[in-house]
Amino acid sequence: MSNTRNRRAEHQAIVAALRTRQQAKQCRFNILLYGSFGVVLAAIITAVALVVAGSVQERNAAAEAAKKPIDGIQTFADLSRNHVQNAVAYPQQPGVGGDHAPAWTNCGVYTEPVSEQRAVHSLEHGAVWITYSPALPAADITGLTALAKDKPYVLLSPDKEQSAPVTATAWGTQLTLQNADDSRIPAFIRVYAQSPNAPEPGAPCAGGTNG
Repeated sequence: MSNTRNRRAEHQAIVAALRTRQQAKQCRFNILLYGSFGVVLAAIITAVALVVAGSVQERNAAAEAAKKPIDGIQTFADLSRNHVQNAVAYPQQPGVGGDHAPAWTNCGVYTEPVSEQRAVHSLEHGAVWITYSPALPAADITGLTALAKDKPYVLLSPDKEQSAPVTATAWGTQLTLQNADDSRIPAFIRVYAQSPNAPEPGAPCAGGTNG
């Protein structure tokens, strides 16, 4: 009888030891699992925070840049906005505003000159029109194309009439440039694309006419 009780006690002790060992093993596994999860979660949170902070910094930098005047800007006030069918002789080249065609030129990149009267209508909608002399080197045209591509309110086209190598135009505003890589061109786009200075910012620059 005594031997039976002893064997039972030994068995219970073995089972208890195994259970304790299993619980310790599970505890270590939980620590590793949740600890690893915590590290991954912390890394994700840190990465997201850095992206958000970087985005905020970029927006703040763009906002600060927009406050700074761009050297060489010319402005023109009291511009008419009538839709006309007849030709318009603009005093600037290209025109910065005034009477224009009823249809607008779709924003995008063009390799041939576009209708000046339709492009002025695009300016009314808040577009920025970048024009260049056809004599501009091909590498410079490629650079301007990369700058304008995929921007919904930027229009790029050659202009046979302008004397400046590159001209950036928004409604009532114009900047002439000697170099296609001038840092004022992207600054001009940031400031004036969809600018509240345009009579109808937010009006479409698609759904009109190509060219």
